[in-house]
Amino acid sequence: MNLKVGFAAGIILVVVTTLTIVSLRNEKNAPHQATDNARQLQHRSFVMHDVPRPLPGFGFEDAEGRPVTLSDFEGTVVLLNVWATWCVPCREEMPTLDALQAELGNSVFKVIALSIDRAGADVVQDFYSEIGIRNLDLFIDPTMKTTTALGIPGLPTTLLIDRNGRELGRLVGPTEWATAEMIDFLKSHIYTD
Repeated sequence: MNLKVGFAAGIILVVVTTLTIVSLRNEKNAPHQATDNARQLQHRSFVMHDVPRPLPGFGFEDAEGRPVTLSDFEGTVVLLNVWATWCVPCREEMPTLDALQAELGNSVFKVIALSIDRAGADVVQDFYSEIGIRNLDLFIDPTMKTTTALGIPGLPTTLLIDRNGRELGRLVGPTEWATAEMIDFLKSHIYTD
Protein backbone atom coordinates (compact mmCIF):
# COMPACT_ATOMS: atom_id res chain seq x y z
CA MET A 1 0.00 0.00 0.00
CA ASN A 2 2.83 2.43 0.88
CA LEU A 3 4.42 1.68 -2.51
CA LYS A 4 1.20 2.69 -4.29
CA VAL A 5 0.95 5.93 -2.29
CA GLY A 6 4.60 6.72 -2.98
CA PHE A 7 4.17 6.01 -6.68
CA ALA A 8 1.06 8.23 -6.88
CA ALA A 9 2.85 11.01 -5.00
CA GLY A 10 5.77 10.76 -7.44
CA ILE A 11 3.46 11.05 -10.44
CA ILE A 12 1.71 14.05 -8.89
CA LEU A 13 5.08 15.71 -8.24
CA VAL A 14 6.16 15.18 -11.87
CA VAL A 15 2.86 16.61 -13.17
CA VAL A 16 3.01 19.66 -10.87
CA THR A 17 6.65 20.32 -11.79
CA THR A 18 5.90 20.06 -15.51
CA LEU A 19 2.90 22.39 -15.21
CA THR A 20 4.97 24.89 -13.23
CA ILE A 21 7.71 24.96 -15.89
CA VAL A 22 5.18 25.38 -18.70
CA SER A 23 3.41 28.12 -16.76
CA LEU A 24 6.64 30.03 -16.11
CA ARG A 25 7.58 29.85 -19.80
CA ASN A 26 4.16 31.15 -20.79
CA GLU A 27 4.33 33.99 -18.24
CA LYS A 28 7.71 35.04 -19.63
CA ASN A 29 6.26 35.30 -23.15
CA ALA A 30 2.78 36.50 -22.17
CA PRO A 31 3.37 40.29 -22.20
CA HIS A 32 4.81 40.21 -25.72
CA GLN A 33 2.17 37.79 -26.97
CA ALA A 34 -0.64 39.81 -25.42
CA THR A 35 0.61 43.05 -27.01
CA ASP A 36 1.12 41.40 -30.40
CA ASN A 37 -2.29 39.71 -30.24
CA ALA A 38 -4.00 42.97 -29.26
CA ARG A 39 -2.41 44.79 -32.19
CA GLN A 40 -3.34 42.06 -34.64
CA LEU A 41 -6.92 41.89 -33.39
CA GLN A 42 -7.68 45.62 -33.39
CA HIS A 43 -9.08 45.71 -36.90
CA ARG A 44 -10.80 42.39 -36.25
CA SER A 45 -12.81 44.13 -33.52
CA PHE A 46 -14.84 45.70 -36.31
CA VAL A 47 -18.08 43.84 -36.91
CA MET A 48 -18.22 44.00 -40.68
CA HIS A 49 -21.51 43.50 -42.51
CA ASP A 50 -21.83 41.06 -45.41
CA VAL A 51 -23.68 43.76 -47.33
CA PRO A 52 -23.37 47.53 -46.68
CA ARG A 53 -26.34 48.79 -44.65
CA PRO A 54 -28.21 52.01 -45.34
CA LEU A 55 -28.09 54.51 -42.51
CA PRO A 56 -31.03 56.58 -41.30
CA GLY A 57 -30.94 60.31 -41.78
CA PHE A 58 -29.39 62.18 -38.88
CA GLY A 59 -27.92 65.60 -38.37
CA PHE A 60 -25.31 67.31 -36.24
CA GLU A 61 -23.43 70.61 -36.14
CA ASP A 62 -19.97 71.87 -36.93
CA ALA A 63 -17.93 74.09 -34.58
CA GLU A 64 -19.84 77.19 -35.71
CA GLY A 65 -23.25 75.60 -35.14
CA ARG A 66 -23.98 75.08 -38.85
CA PRO A 67 -26.09 71.99 -39.66
CA VAL A 68 -24.23 69.01 -41.12
CA THR A 69 -25.45 65.65 -42.41
CA LEU A 70 -23.64 62.58 -43.61
CA SER A 71 -24.65 63.43 -47.19
CA ASP A 72 -22.25 66.39 -46.94
CA PHE A 73 -19.46 63.80 -47.13
CA GLU A 74 -20.82 61.81 -50.07
CA GLY A 75 -17.97 60.42 -52.14
CA THR A 76 -15.78 60.10 -49.04
CA VAL A 77 -15.18 57.05 -46.88
CA VAL A 78 -15.97 58.18 -43.33
CA LEU A 79 -14.85 56.82 -39.99
CA LEU A 80 -17.59 58.17 -37.71
CA ASN A 81 -16.57 58.04 -34.05
CA VAL A 82 -19.38 58.87 -31.60
CA TRP A 83 -17.87 60.01 -28.30
CA ALA A 84 -18.10 62.48 -25.39
CA THR A 85 -15.60 64.39 -23.26
CA TRP A 86 -16.99 62.77 -20.09
CA CYS A 87 -16.23 59.27 -21.48
CA VAL A 88 -12.76 58.24 -20.23
CA PRO A 89 -12.06 55.62 -22.95
CA CYS A 90 -13.16 58.18 -25.56
CA ARG A 91 -10.71 60.74 -24.19
CA GLU A 92 -7.90 58.20 -24.24
CA GLU A 93 -8.42 57.17 -27.87
CA MET A 94 -8.90 60.71 -29.23
CA PRO A 95 -5.17 61.38 -29.88
CA THR A 96 -5.01 58.20 -31.99
CA LEU A 97 -8.01 59.34 -34.05
CA ASP A 98 -6.23 62.66 -34.54
CA ALA A 99 -3.10 60.80 -35.69
CA LEU A 100 -5.19 58.65 -38.04
CA GLN A 101 -6.74 61.75 -39.62
CA ALA A 102 -3.24 63.21 -40.04
CA GLU A 103 -2.03 59.98 -41.67
CA LEU A 104 -4.97 59.12 -43.94
CA GLY A 105 -7.24 62.14 -44.09
CA ASN A 106 -7.71 63.44 -47.63
CA SER A 107 -10.44 63.94 -50.22
CA VAL A 108 -11.41 60.24 -50.11
CA PHE A 109 -11.21 59.57 -46.35
CA LYS A 110 -12.22 61.55 -43.27
CA VAL A 111 -12.41 60.89 -39.56
CA ILE A 112 -15.49 62.51 -38.08
CA ALA A 113 -15.28 62.63 -34.29
CA LEU A 114 -18.87 63.39 -33.32
CA SER A 115 -19.25 64.54 -29.73
CA ILE A 116 -22.58 64.08 -27.99
CA ASP A 117 -21.70 66.52 -25.19
CA ARG A 118 -24.82 68.37 -24.06
CA ALA A 119 -22.66 71.24 -22.80
CA GLY A 120 -21.91 72.26 -26.38
CA ALA A 121 -18.99 72.92 -28.68
CA ASP A 122 -17.00 75.00 -26.17
CA VAL A 123 -16.44 71.97 -23.93
CA VAL A 124 -15.18 69.96 -26.89
CA GLN A 125 -12.97 72.82 -28.10
CA ASP A 126 -11.44 73.15 -24.63
CA PHE A 127 -10.73 69.42 -24.61
CA TYR A 128 -9.18 69.56 -28.10
CA SER A 129 -6.94 72.43 -26.96
CA GLU A 130 -6.03 70.70 -23.71
CA ILE A 131 -4.73 67.54 -25.39
CA GLY A 132 -3.44 69.10 -28.61
CA ILE A 133 -5.94 67.87 -31.21
CA ARG A 134 -4.89 69.50 -34.49
CA ASN A 135 -6.27 67.40 -37.33
CA LEU A 136 -9.86 66.64 -36.36
CA ASP A 137 -12.67 69.02 -37.15
CA LEU A 138 -15.14 69.67 -34.36
CA PHE A 139 -18.57 68.12 -34.80
CA ILE A 140 -21.25 67.92 -32.13
CA ASP A 141 -24.75 66.60 -31.50
CA PRO A 142 -25.81 68.10 -28.16
CA THR A 143 -29.27 66.55 -28.62
CA MET A 144 -27.74 63.05 -28.56
CA LYS A 145 -30.30 61.99 -31.19
CA THR A 146 -27.50 60.40 -33.20
CA THR A 147 -27.11 57.67 -30.60
CA THR A 148 -30.73 56.61 -31.04
CA ALA A 149 -30.75 56.97 -34.82
CA LEU A 150 -27.63 54.82 -35.20
CA GLY A 151 -28.39 52.37 -32.40
CA ILE A 152 -25.23 53.28 -30.49
CA PRO A 153 -24.98 50.85 -27.54
CA GLY A 154 -22.22 52.71 -25.69
CA LEU A 155 -19.32 55.08 -26.08
CA PRO A 156 -17.15 55.19 -28.00
CA THR A 157 -18.73 53.54 -31.02
CA THR A 158 -17.20 53.90 -34.46
CA LEU A 159 -18.85 53.27 -37.82
CA LEU A 160 -17.00 52.71 -41.08
CA ILE A 161 -19.14 54.31 -43.78
CA ASP A 162 -18.66 53.89 -47.53
CA ARG A 163 -18.71 56.62 -50.20
CA ASN A 164 -22.47 56.18 -50.60
CA GLY A 165 -23.25 56.74 -46.92
CA ARG A 166 -23.80 53.06 -46.07
CA GLU A 167 -22.42 51.37 -42.96
CA LEU A 168 -19.75 48.79 -43.76
CA GLY A 169 -19.20 47.83 -40.13
CA ARG A 170 -18.78 49.12 -36.60
CA LEU A 171 -16.51 48.84 -33.63
CA VAL A 172 -17.91 49.28 -30.11
CA GLY A 173 -15.35 50.40 -27.55
CA PRO A 174 -11.99 52.12 -27.74
CA THR A 175 -9.06 51.06 -29.88
CA GLU A 176 -5.64 52.24 -31.03
CA TRP A 177 -6.47 53.86 -34.39
CA ALA A 178 -3.05 54.80 -35.75
CA THR A 179 -1.38 51.35 -35.81
CA ALA A 180 0.00 49.95 -39.05
CA GLU A 181 -2.53 47.11 -38.92
CA MET A 182 -5.50 49.45 -38.50
CA ILE A 183 -4.23 51.79 -41.22
CA ASP A 184 -3.82 48.84 -43.62
CA PHE A 185 -7.32 47.62 -42.75
CA LEU A 186 -8.83 51.05 -43.39
CA LYS A 187 -6.87 51.53 -46.62
CA SER A 188 -8.31 48.25 -47.88
CA HIS A 189 -11.77 49.85 -47.61
CA ILE A 190 -10.82 53.35 -48.70
CA TYR A 191 -9.15 52.39 -51.95
CA THR A 192 -11.22 49.34 -52.94
CA ASP A 193 -14.69 50.51 -51.97
